[in-house]
Amino acid sequence: MSKTVVTRFAPSPTGYLHIGGARTALFNWLYARHTGGKMLLRIEDTDRERSTDAATAAILDGLAWLGLQWDGEPVSQAGRIGRHREIAEELVRRGEAYHCYASQAELEEMRETARAEGRPPRYDGRWRDRDPSDAPAGVKPVVRIKAPREGETVVADRVQGEVRFPNKDLDDFIILRSDGNPTYMLAVVVDDHDMGVTHIIRGDDHLTNGARQTIIYQAMGWDVPVMAHIPLIHGPDGAKLSKRHGALGVEAYRAMGYLPVALRNYLARLGWSHGDDEIMSTKDMIAWFEIEDINKGAARFDFQKLEAVNGVHIRGMPDAELLDILVATLPYLEGGEAIAAALDNGKQASLLAAMPGLKERAKTLVELINNAAYLFVKRPLLPDDKAAEIIAKSHEVLEGARRSLEAVSGDWSAETTEAAVRAYVADSGVKLGAVAQPLRAALTGRTVSPGVFDVLAVLGREESLGRIADALDR
Repeated sequence: MSKTVVTRFAPSPTGYLHIGGARTALFNWLYARHTGGKMLLRIEDTDRERSTDAATAAILDGLAWLGLQWDGEPVSQAGRIGRHREIAEELVRRGEAYHCYASQAELEEMRETARAEGRPPRYDGRWRDRDPSDAPAGVKPVVRIKAPREGETVVADRVQGEVRFPNKDLDDFIILRSDGNPTYMLAVVVDDHDMGVTHIIRGDDHLTNGARQTIIYQAMGWDVPVMAHIPLIHGPDGAKLSKRHGALGVEAYRAMGYLPVALRNYLARLGWSHGDDEIMSTKDMIAWFEIEDINKGAARFDFQKLEAVNGVHIRGMPDAELLDILVATLPYLEGGEAIAAALDNGKQASLLAAMPGLKERAKTLVELINNAAYLFVKRPLLPDDKAAEIIAKSHEVLEGARRSLEAVSGDWSAETTEAAVRAYVADSGVKLGAVAQPLRAALTGRTVSPGVFDVLAVLGREESLGRIADALDR
């Protein structure tokens, strides 16, 4: 009977949840959901000087916004230091690790000698087999693992394939510092074992760590989890991802108006694929995700592709669902707080009515609220320079359009207002565009908006005619 798959996401709380970490979390989450398993969350906060509660909160908030819900309570690595020490001592008792009393001066001398001889700096194992009675008085030792000196350590990686590390290159690395605190290498192994982690999915910058951690697993007689080291994300130019490329926290993507479902879709496609499918629902991604389909090569982050994917998801989302997400996101969007303050029930109904026209022209929620700004301005509008210029040149046309619109009786809708304007166009011989542009400028104060007849329908008869009259009075 096969084990339940248990993955984990294990960020260090030294900053925000950056985009590379978000993708790692997503891959762990997708594989856990694909296999009917669990994704656990561990906060690797043993670096007490750099770890902060604010960073932990930002990581939890980022994961929650992305919709990547972990199973169970988050585990604090710092709260498990006693357990890490226990295993270090157990390894010493088993003869798989030892106390090392080498001084900083000795270690520096080893490094200098290695450099002079053209060798990589390695600890030379001088305390590996010495009698404990040789220990100098008053010196607190570190604990080092007894790494095998011959042969190779093999990482059977589900992405990179079988990767072999000569044991002579791994040396007797430290697992417990002289102050009694564990190193990352030991803490990760103990925590993954105790949490029942079966699959470790993380960045390929941890591949060498995978070999060192395998040595600890084997020294304890524990099963080594399946490992999958995924390539890092690069910028469009192939260079390491930086802030100018998009190496930002996920909260920045929320503020830029990206939908969680779209960001999940885009991040999943960064290094993983399912045929030629570009646009995927979360349900599809869960059904299709396999570790073996992750590419070995680095993926390239591209804002234009992200925008395009986001636009597709905005257009495909039901209006009411999109409105709910927009309202929840307004506090994080530039200019969103003002709209949130003005969003009473009537305006919310107007925004919902306007949504079909708004979402056709928006690639982000920021663009969407910018295009929706006409709903929230108070009369008389202050048109921008281009709109004011169009209004000034189109007094006669606007007057004719107003008379035709005033004649609309009964239902005021996109269809009836369009029929009225077209009737005026037919009678006057003016082209439709020459009427639509000044109408748009009068109704929205801008030269770009959703379709002018959609705008008329959403604003309603009284507000529409009032705005046109204001523009004529100018």
